Amino acid sequence: MMEKASSSNEVRTLVLVGRTGNGKSATGNSVLGRRAFKSRTSSSGVTSVCELQRTIMKDGSIVNVIDTPGLFAGTDSAGKEIVKCIDMAKDGIHAILMVFSVRTRFSEEEQATFLTLQALFGHQIVDYMIVVFTGGDDLEANEETLDDYLGCECPRPLKDILTLCGNRKVLFDNKTKDEKKRLGQVQELLNVVNMIISHNGGRPFTNELFIELKRKQQYEIPT
Repeated sequence: MMEKASSSNEVRTLVLVGRTGNGKSATGNSVLGRRAFKSRTSSSGVTSVCELQRTIMKDGSIVNVIDTPGLFAGTDSAGKEIVKCIDMAKDGIHAILMVFSVRTRFSEEEQATFLTLQALFGHQIVDYMIVVFTGGDDLEANEETLDDYLGCECPRPLKDILTLCGNRKVLFDNKTKDEKKRLGQVQELLNVVNMIISHNGGRPFTNELFIELKRKQQYEIPT
């Protein structure tokens, strides 16, 4: 009984980041198991402010999902808005999900998004990052795996991002109507989140850690 009580008290908070149109909100909805975030194919971002939604898993644990605006959604305030998610995450941030799509070519904009996140949160933010690729249904239709896709002329900047993130990556099919498949994807993601929690000694990314890292950066000698 005690074990069940401890798992029911467990809270994991995930933050979705990435370029507009890559499927951040759809991925959040897949994790939550419902259409909690507005999601549609659009050239302009649907999400303009950070929004938190939560779900209770079968084991009683709570998963918070924070959706964020695209960093290049045409507003200078997007970066400031994303930093606000630290205040929204009462229990700290356990993982940041960097969302890319297999449907679009990796672009300079996406590399810039990654670099902007490092500038906003500090270089150590990579210790909390997982790369999520959306469009799993496209790969499945072509009988390709994620490794096949990445092995086929993977751009150097994307390889570098994966290396910095400890090669933590998952593939999502956000269009699936198969509940078993959706739950499998979510469980695979949460397994990687648990690895991150363990890797970081159980210490989530908090406001205190953010301030501490910012202070350290101020004293770093520019290259």
